[in-house]
Amino acid sequence: MLKYIFLGMLQGVTEFLPVSSSGHLVIMQKLFGLSGEEIALTLVLHLGSVAAVVIFFYKDIIAAIRDRSTLLLILVVTLITGAIGLAGKGFFERLFTSWRLVALALVFNGLILIWARKFMDSKSKVIGIKDAIILGFTQAIAIIPGISRSGMTISTLLFRKVDRQTSFKFSFLIFLPAIIGATVLEWGEIGLSLKGNGVNLSAGFFASLIFGLLALWILRLIIRKTKLHYFGYYCILIGVLALLFIK
Repeated sequence: MLKYIFLGMLQGVTEFLPVSSSGHLVIMQKLFGLSGEEIALTLVLHLGSVAAVVIFFYKDIIAAIRDRSTLLLILVVTLITGAIGLAGKGFFERLFTSWRLVALALVFNGLILIWARKFMDSKSKVIGIKDAIILGFTQAIAIIPGISRSGMTISTLLFRKVDRQTSFKFSFLIFLPAIIGATVLEWGEIGLSLKGNGVNLSAGFFASLIFGLLALWILRLIIRKTKLHYFGYYCILIGVLALLFIK
């Protein structure tokens, strides 16, 4: 059970900090020898992250539900990401067992975060349809383990000249339908895993929830202090170390 709690803690922290939770989970599952349940375990732990987002952003979620324009933007992002995710479902699933590709993706993720540093002073608070369309594609890229969804979507909005706080909030509003949709698609596999491993997966879920709330608070603070690029150096370091030392 301790392995699952640790993975839940890892998921909770890395889902929201822009370092790719799926990338870290693939590498750690390789080290722990938890092969054969990568997708189900990853999705169960992501559900803990969903709960953390709902708790942390409940006011923003209620405001978004009441605002048709915001709902439309979220819908556009979700449809594009969902279409790409469905079309490439088999391809993306195979990547979860390729830790070497994950390590390379972490390096790429780090470079994106370092580049985003130049755009941290963006001022616009308006997100338009064009922004949503681009976000749909970049969020789909983040299905690749090793590419941070939060890092990619926040960086995309910064590149589009949207200010830090607006980018932070909207990134997690579009997270909810994306991960819920992925969970529905893989529910059969999750159900099979729960039958024989429910206690362990539940422990991982609650660890992901608790540490996810902590990570969201930390990320909000870091974005305010414009230190997002520090995570870029971390991702590059982890990716390089994985390539060098994991056999």
